[in-house]
Amino acid sequence: MTEPPTTTEPAPAPGPAQGPAPGTPAAGSPPRTPAAVRRRATLAGTAVSVLLILAIVFGSRLLRDFDSALLPYAVATVFLAYGVAYRYTVWISAPGARRLFKQGWRSFFSVANFRKAPTALPKMIATYLGFQKFLGARSHARWAAHQLVFWGCLLAAAITFPLTWGWFTFTSSTGSGPGYEMRIWGFKIIGFDALSVLGWLMFHGLDIAAVLVIAGAAYFLWRRMKDRGAVTGQRFAYDLVPLIALVAVSVTGLLLTFSSIFLHGGGYEFLAILHMVSVVFTLIYIPFGKFFHIVQRPAAVGMQLFKYTSRRKDEEALACRRCHEPIDTAPYVENLRGTMRDLDLGFDEWAEYCPRCKRVLRGNAYLDQVKKGFR
Repeated sequence: MTEPPTTTEPAPAPGPAQGPAPGTPAAGSPPRTPAAVRRRATLAGTAVSVLLILAIVFGSRLLRDFDSALLPYAVATVFLAYGVAYRYTVWISAPGARRLFKQGWRSFFSVANFRKAPTALPKMIATYLGFQKFLGARSHARWAAHQLVFWGCLLAAAITFPLTWGWFTFTSSTGSGPGYEMRIWGFKIIGFDALSVLGWLMFHGLDIAAVLVIAGAAYFLWRRMKDRGAVTGQRFAYDLVPLIALVAVSVTGLLLTFSSIFLHGGGYEFLAILHMVSVVFTLIYIPFGKFFHIVQRPAAVGMQLFKYTSRRKDEEALACRRCHEPIDTAPYVENLRGTMRDLDLGFDEWAEYCPRCKRVLRGNAYLDQVKKGFR
């Protein structure tokens, strides 16, 4: 069989049960025109930014716990919230992403899925969001470096954002130290000795995060300078700028600690401004660069959960139309075909072929239709 797959029956005319024809927006779906998408994205970004500002004001007890020295960081997080909401709205306006978004989050919040597989959701969150085991299949070194960057950034965000917003405060409980209290929204959570191990970890958490990030980012920078495949396809703004920004934030943060401990504060003001500029640039860059995949990843987790729960329903796997080997469950293949129809690709029947047969058919079509012109 060398010809493309054909449908055995004519496609039914669109009606109330089948929905609109491929390429036409469904009822209630986001508008397709760029101007309408931009309006929706602008409204979403504005709403999220206003909500964050209100959360900062009320979370810091009407700014009583807000540190004015951290105002540039707080403003940068507001821009970050706007950019993430804007870009996310634009992303899910595309037909393929919208189907991924709907199906993924439907599976994510499905009570039926939770009843049938109560451990599936924690497992998917741990494997795809936390430990990202799928990266280990490509390279163990890349997986380890990605883990260093991921957990370092997560630790830094968990410390920096609440402190920037005035949600966390550290106050001396004895006046002259070394006793300190950590308060969240004004409520005391824990008291600790600044000279203890816990106190050292509390005050050097950002330094630990910086070391993790530098180790992971250094590996990726080295790979992008040495690996031929990475060098050929990389783009400076998309691939190198994020790594350079992470290293700049981490190094300047460590230099602040070095200045306060070993230089008695020498050059601290200049380093503080340099660190602030690097952090603000990185936060504003996140929604419009490579780091945006952090926001997209939960939707992919929902799709993996959809595949997992579909397989647990004891449904027979759909067989390849050429070699009759199992491909995947019928709901997943049909979801893939729906996405291809939404994108007007015109060959959604190819979803019913396994990857090997697709390559064979494509090669045969090349030999029959293209290479014969050179005989």
